[in-house]
Amino acid sequence: MMRMGDYQEVTIKLSDGYETYARYWPAPTGETAPAVLHFHGIQSHCGWYTETGRAINAAGFAVLQPDRRGSGHNRQARGHAESAQLLIDDGLLAARELMARSGNDRVHIIGVSWGGKLTASLHTVHPDIAASLTLVVPGIFPIIDVSNAEKFRIGWSMVANPDKLYDIPLNDGALFTDNPERIRYVNEDELTLRQATAGFFLASRRMDKIWRKLPDAPAVPLHVTLAGDERIIDNEKTREFIREMTWPKREVTFYEKARHTIEFGADREQFIQDLIKFIREAHKSEPRQ
Repeated sequence: MMRMGDYQEVTIKLSDGYETYARYWPAPTGETAPAVLHFHGIQSHCGWYTETGRAINAAGFAVLQPDRRGSGHNRQARGHAESAQLLIDDGLLAARELMARSGNDRVHIIGVSWGGKLTASLHTVHPDIAASLTLVVPGIFPIIDVSNAEKFRIGWSMVANPDKLYDIPLNDGALFTDNPERIRYVNEDELTLRQATAGFFLASRRMDKIWRKLPDAPAVPLHVTLAGDERIIDNEKTREFIREMTWPKREVTFYEKARHTIEFGADREQFIQDLIKFIREAHKSEPRQ
């Protein structure tokens, strides 16, 4: 028998046969309950967000945290993805896995950093999946990117060697947090993704054309969280993008002293409670069939 707060390690079979690792927390009651799909960022993996998943689960939700193909616990084709569409399809299959396990026909989606880009793209392409969207420091307007010279080399590699690896330009734990213990964790974590292939970088770039159509997708409750001591994304451009949307339910929560990975700082407890509050209210307002 599982104890409350424990997760199951599961495998999700993707469209091309790739088997991706995920962590699943069943609903605490063992009955049908609202479900939350939680996507990690470009370098991180589900292990960074274990306590977040556990807290959301304890609040009464089923939770699924998949590791993206080629990242985290997934060693096959490390750092690689062939296309933006394949990554979106992976997200769709994760959502369907959660629906099947939890008995829901929609899920609440949280996307962290690069995972926010994936979340926005998934809703744009498949608007019948999400009951709400939570974009946590979304990586839609990065202020750190590969250099122009590196972009040229990546472009050339797409012709000659799409599997060639390039450094992800975020290999400093201090970009994510000011907590010394957590900085060491990020810097020493063997599962953190340090490099990605030319194919992945191009797929990510092409995804930019997809998520920008988010304002034209059917509206669902939208929550965006931003960190005041941000080193990775552009807060003002993100705020402007959200302000210009016409969706009726939009809110932005700002943590003035937090750095990019808000869970790793002093605002962790408040941040998690804010996530739960928004998702709970979004679920209550969801039209019932």
